[in-house]
Amino acid sequence: MATTVSRRATLAGTAAAAMLPFLRIPGARARTPGVLTFGLSSFPPTIQPWANSGTAAATMKLLMYRGLCSYGDDGALRGELAESWARDGNNAWVFKLRQAKFQNGEAVTSADVKWTVEQIAAERSTAFFRAEMQNVERVETPDDRTVRIVTKVPVATLPNMMASYHLPIISRVSERNTPVGAGPFVLKGQERGTSLDFEANPNFYKPGLPKLKGIRVVAYSDENLRVSALQSGDLDLIEYVPWQAMDAITANPELKLDAVDGAFMFLVFNGSKPPFNDHRVRRAVAHAIRRDELVKAAFFGRGSGLEQLPIASSSAYYNAEYKDGWKYDPDLSKKMLAEAGFADGLSCSLLSTAQYGMHKDTAEVVQNHLAAVGIKVELNLPDWATRVSIGNRGQYDMAVMGTAADSNDPDGIANFIDGSLSPSYVRSYGLKVDRVTELLAAGRAEFDEAKRKAIYREMEGVAIEQAPIVGLTWRSQGYAMKKGVSGFRNLPGALTFYSGLTFETTVMA
Repeated sequence: MATTVSRRATLAGTAAAAMLPFLRIPGARARTPGVLTFGLSSFPPTIQPWANSGTAAATMKLLMYRGLCSYGDDGALRGELAESWARDGNNAWVFKLRQAKFQNGEAVTSADVKWTVEQIAAERSTAFFRAEMQNVERVETPDDRTVRIVTKVPVATLPNMMASYHLPIISRVSERNTPVGAGPFVLKGQERGTSLDFEANPNFYKPGLPKLKGIRVVAYSDENLRVSALQSGDLDLIEYVPWQAMDAITANPELKLDAVDGAFMFLVFNGSKPPFNDHRVRRAVAHAIRRDELVKAAFFGRGSGLEQLPIASSSAYYNAEYKDGWKYDPDLSKKMLAEAGFADGLSCSLLSTAQYGMHKDTAEVVQNHLAAVGIKVELNLPDWATRVSIGNRGQYDMAVMGTAADSNDPDGIANFIDGSLSPSYVRSYGLKVDRVTELLAAGRAEFDEAKRKAIYREMEGVAIEQAPIVGLTWRSQGYAMKKGVSGFRNLPGALTFYSGLTFETTVMA
């Protein structure tokens, strides 16, 4: 691990240099009172409302759009465009809409909800939630403020889906390429690849919100420049605080760090072709990785190993019996490779990105560890937008992923392990484990908590054996800001990437 330690020392030195006063960064400009300047980790490949193109894009969507539900500061599900919801038998949910307006001043009605669901579920839709919305039999609109969603099978988690930042409600009179949402801020302009400018939405449905006049978003793909821009005063708040900078930010009396554990790193595979269409090869990878060294090298110790599915130990659905499911065991790894016909090892590619240090460092450590069991890995490290595109097309053998679950419910990890869903860079390509899909569907349809626990316990056992993904590490996920910024909150656990919801309550002293 000499290479890894050397790299860590280099990173630490770079971070230290970043603590010094820095030149003004392109994209920065004179301050406007009441306008917060936010440092984004990458310019979004797209901010179309129903697409999944990464967490930077998701944060932008949380400025512009709102769904039927969302999450409060404590992580609890709350009403958003819906003021209440309730089950109506086993196959229907009724949502009561609040009096709200879209950014164009038009009222949000049940017809807009119906149109949104139908657009997402449409035959030619590329929406992230298309498969889930195809389980909707029909959407009824008894009146403008009542929506009854009837599903083909029971869906216990429908309110959680309706809280996803990938499922906002869009005005049915929107132009095809200019969707109109109901979020607290309106996009007023952008410089492609560099910045986006938002103004407060005067039609926002929450009295007195948002508190800011606007938000200027500037993309800093270099994480050390992002920190320097915060320290030099060019930025008020940044996302994706690099782990090597967290101690320095905490020690700076002018700044504050808000970090939570909840995001995680994992590997996905191309299951459409050899060698990773064989679960024994995927298991061989799982047992070849020393996760404690990965946490130290990529996250400076701010995290922990993940040797099972990413369900938090604090969850009622956590299965302690599987906590060592993918533990480091190089002898077992070599044995499984031999059983799969690769006793002499194999060669493959590993897709990641150089734009995020954590992704690049993780890929390098994984490459190092796999070499020790005979798996020779060639790295592919493009920019983030290219990495997303390549992942969606399945042009890789293995790939590094990092994200958080869609919710704190165990169904929140379905998007990463259910191979029946349409292709996405967040899950393995062409890799469907039928029993995992069946059990996820059973858990989604079950309202009894004890029965749901049993279903997810069985599902995790199958996933450990079949390895549709391989867990690597939990990681700390941080935002940093000036002391004068308040009202912004890093949401707990899996909801850390929903923190953009709190821009509506953010203020600057």
